[in-house]
Amino acid sequence: MNTSFLDACYRKKTIHTPVWYMRQAGRYLPEYRKLKETHTILEICQTPELAAQVSLQPIDILGVDAAILFADIMIPLLGIGVNLTIVEHIGPVIQHPIQSLKDVKQLRLLEPDQDIPYLGKTIAILKNELYHKIPLIGFSAAPFTLASYLIEGKPTRDFIKTKSFMYTNKIAWELLMTTLTSIIITYLQAQITAGVQVIQLFDSWVGCLSEKDYQEYVLPYTSTICDRIRTATIPLIHFGTNTAALLKSFSSVPCDVIGIDWRMSLDKAWKEIGFSKAIQGNIDPVLLLSDFSLIKKRVDELFLLLPKREGYIFNLGHGVLPDTPVANLKRLTEYVHQK
Repeated sequence: MNTSFLDACYRKKTIHTPVWYMRQAGRYLPEYRKLKETHTILEICQTPELAAQVSLQPIDILGVDAAILFADIMIPLLGIGVNLTIVEHIGPVIQHPIQSLKDVKQLRLLEPDQDIPYLGKTIAILKNELYHKIPLIGFSAAPFTLASYLIEGKPTRDFIKTKSFMYTNKIAWELLMTTLTSIIITYLQAQITAGVQVIQLFDSWVGCLSEKDYQEYVLPYTSTICDRIRTATIPLIHFGTNTAALLKSFSSVPCDVIGIDWRMSLDKAWKEIGFSKAIQGNIDPVLLLSDFSLIKKRVDELFLLLPKREGYIFNLGHGVLPDTPVANLKRLTEYVHQK
């Protein structure tokens, strides 16, 4: 097996700098777009053969060092019966957003075998296909990110409803975060049991908080998940966007790798995180829409900033954009492997 990605998670020397891309399976690939002509994203996620097919598409095309399970971050909420849809060009839309303690009490815990049986089947297919090739990454959104969707009802830029609920409904907020923490632990443990070899915990929207609020309202729950999930054989990546202002607290959770976005230079971020953890990132996804000469220049600059190579995983600062040329990703992977 190509172990460069796993070795980097544990800050070991690698044969080359490992590369994978968030959202590498999906929307920018012609093969995926063709599939979307006849299936919704949730239909693909709930059909193991299709979800595995999409997960595998970028492996041979791009030559990356890890595969990631194709799923949607809403799957655990869908599993417990939350009424939601994925709306094209908008994202997840919750039909009945949470507004009170009574609403929070309506949420139940996840039973993977009954609620999301397709997920384990998808992982089983991928485990068989990827055997002795590259590792498979499983993932979940973190409690704050799921809570924000449940409260806002749809994607937002200001998180006014979420933060207002957090500030004014202490008992409801604590119950919501405790419930989501339990759901996420169960969800990730089911993925590990099914055969994933790495876990990434996404807290995509936590950057809307101050460091003080993060420490008080979010960090205890995220730390609990990491405590329960991280093992000697399953490395854990903690990724967030807009976390520069709270990076010290964000990186304090018990995990192996911190993923950062493009808003902070790698050398400064790694110094603040501490070299006892690996680091992942952090090219701006928009850069990949440009000419490859500029991409190459920025990659060169990134590598010049690296304090060391052991423990570095090359990735974007967020997910691959839909209009990203496949050729740019392929050339980028090859170029990083040569660095």
